[in-house]
Amino acid sequence: MILDQLKNLLRQGEQDGWGESDWTAALAQLAGPVVAPSTAELESARVDLDRLARCGYPEVVYAEGKTVESVVEIFAALSEAGQDCLATRVSAEQGEALVERFPEVEWNRVAGCVRWNRDSGPEIRGRVLVVTAGTTDRPVAEEAVETLRWMRCGVDCLEDVGVAGPHRLLERRDCLTSVDAIVVAAGMEGALPSVVGGWVACPVVAVPTSVGYGAALGGLAALLGMLNSCAANVTVVNIDAGFKAGFVAGLIARGAAVPGAEGE
Repeated sequence: MILDQLKNLLRQGEQDGWGESDWTAALAQLAGPVVAPSTAELESARVDLDRLARCGYPEVVYAEGKTVESVVEIFAALSEAGQDCLATRVSAEQGEALVERFPEVEWNRVAGCVRWNRDSGPEIRGRVLVVTAGTTDRPVAEEAVETLRWMRCGVDCLEDVGVAGPHRLLERRDCLTSVDAIVVAAGMEGALPSVVGGWVACPVVAVPTSVGYGAALGGLAALLGMLNSCAANVTVVNIDAGFKAGFVAGLIARGAAVPGAEGE
């Protein structure tokens, strides 16, 4: 469509002998309806609508610390731009307001996430496994899961396989070898990602959780343990950062699914 319009402009300009001002006006008129605004100027925020084009995925709403009205307003701006929407760290009050305004959304209360994939498009071919050491790590893991679903990435879960019961992981070892990336959420001493990393050939994204008693230091002990992992395929995100772990793993899976990639 745009190419045909440009060809018509070239023909018309050549026939009519257009000058610089004529070309400028014609091109501005052509560009006007097709160049969408890159920022939604709201009362409470300036929403980056161009992030989808630049980075492959839209801006995500970090709801913690925002008013209910602000979260709904930002979510609406992304929706009106036709983009898939994800809000993280959503409170009960914020979640109820989003569900009331947008009945189509998925609200995962455990994850504290509200997600809206605008259509039922296909999943990307890459797949991610999300693993938890214990059931108290589940909220962080669920945030990763919702992020991956928002990215339209295939996701499987393996729960409660911490190192205190090592046989539990080995009983499900088949799950570890059929994915493109693995997210491992663990608190306490944070040992599980290193164990998983020693069994697989894919990247392992470790996310320390704030689960544990006093000397766990709110996840700092797990973070330091993971940063010092001797498994070469383990990388680490911030404490309780389920979104970041899921997003990085999703990008890895998407890259693995690109046609023409090694092994295709």
